[in-house]
Amino acid sequence: MQKSRLVRILRTFTKKEVRDFRKWLHSPAHNQREDVVAIFEYLVAGDHLEKDELLDKTVIFPHVYPQEPFDDAKIRQGMHFLLKAMEDFLVYQDLLEDEVRSKVVLAKVYRQRQLGKSFKRTMQAARKLQEQQSLRNRHYLQNEYDLQYEEYSYLSGLRRTVPLNLQEVSNSMDVAYLANKLRQSCLMLAHQTVFKTEYEIGLLEEVFKFVENKHYLDVPAIAIYYYAYKATKERDNEEYFQRLKEQIIEHGDLFPQSEIRDIYLLAINYTIGRMNAGVEQYVRETFELYRRGLEKKILIQNGLLSRFTFMNAVINGAMLKEYDWTERFIHEYKDYMEEQYRENVVHYSLARLHYEKKDYATAMRLFSQVEYDDILLNLNAKTLLLKMYYEEDELDLLEALLESMRMYMRRKKVIGYHKANFKNIITITKKLVHVNPYDKTQRENLHKEILETNPLPERKWLLKQVEEMG
Repeated sequence: MQKSRLVRILRTFTKKEVRDFRKWLHSPAHNQREDVVAIFEYLVAGDHLEKDELLDKTVIFPHVYPQEPFDDAKIRQGMHFLLKAMEDFLVYQDLLEDEVRSKVVLAKVYRQRQLGKSFKRTMQAARKLQEQQSLRNRHYLQNEYDLQYEEYSYLSGLRRTVPLNLQEVSNSMDVAYLANKLRQSCLMLAHQTVFKTEYEIGLLEEVFKFVENKHYLDVPAIAIYYYAYKATKERDNEEYFQRLKEQIIEHGDLFPQSEIRDIYLLAINYTIGRMNAGVEQYVRETFELYRRGLEKKILIQNGLLSRFTFMNAVINGAMLKEYDWTERFIHEYKDYMEEQYRENVVHYSLARLHYEKKDYATAMRLFSQVEYDDILLNLNAKTLLLKMYYEEDELDLLEALLESMRMYMRRKKVIGYHKANFKNIITITKKLVHVNPYDKTQRENLHKEILETNPLPERKWLLKQVEEMG
């Protein structure tokens, strides 16, 4: 039973949801079986949901059916009815969360029962709630369409001479579709970029033309995804990113927390791509997005901050010499990370900060103290160590480090392009160590190889070392 849907769902319940569902189960309208209540009360008591041995049906049965012999079919039936009641409760809760949608559903019921006055009063209340909404995302636009369509359904049932709101229905349908289509296209493009998957997005060119020709870029829920898609697809046209940034700053408050977070990540992915392409101004652009997203708690989801976001914010801040901000950030935001990653990431972040401050002695000491559990974190730390060893002319230590990195990668399964990244860094760094600095031909050949080797995330640093030989 510990792997059942019933248990998995109950483990997600908040204390308030447990209290509300208890009331739901005690209502005869939703449940009339005492064994259903008994199973629920057993499951939510103490730490029963956390201990697998307490979730065995043979253990639960005597608490629900005392003094009866174990009957697997009987307890399964009780679990079935509890699950059904729980699913009905969750649907009801979800419907109530959106007051406009709830009113529209109620108005539909009144319309179908030909209760005209009740329909009008409910639609009036729904329209008032819609106008009071602070958000203007795709859910708002969908509700606008539902309101218009329900109004049309009512009017069309009256006498034929009544004017219909068909134009309003069509317009609201277009806006809702465009917002949803562009958002979905952005998500598909972002996933396609990372996982090298090809999607057939369909109708997109027609959507772009329609949006541009009909001036729908005045609608934030359309404009923000239009510019996000264009920026991601046409990376060299920086105007799209600047427009996206303007939309985020001006209209970010019109989107719920979860959605504006996705929008920030789309913008950050663009700026990181431009940084990796060597466009230095995007280091600052990335940093400002991180700073704004953190200050507004946008990048924190369910009370947690991704360790990757944490490290990227540290790296960007340190690269820009925003040392005070970066150090404050490390200490103020470390507790938002999952505990299992916290110690390693904070240790790496502090070492990285000292590295960027050119405090190599402290950075080398910190990096050499710990063998990080995370493979990529470990290899990134070793990469920074090799750069410091080279710059400090610690060539014996550097040779030993390069060999240890090679052996480490052989033992560990480094996934995807990361393996090629570090393999190329090791290969080129070895050549850098052994090149004759007074041999122009050797220097030029190495310079050319660095330019032509892909992927090579440390290309800029390697080129700099070769150029300084001359």
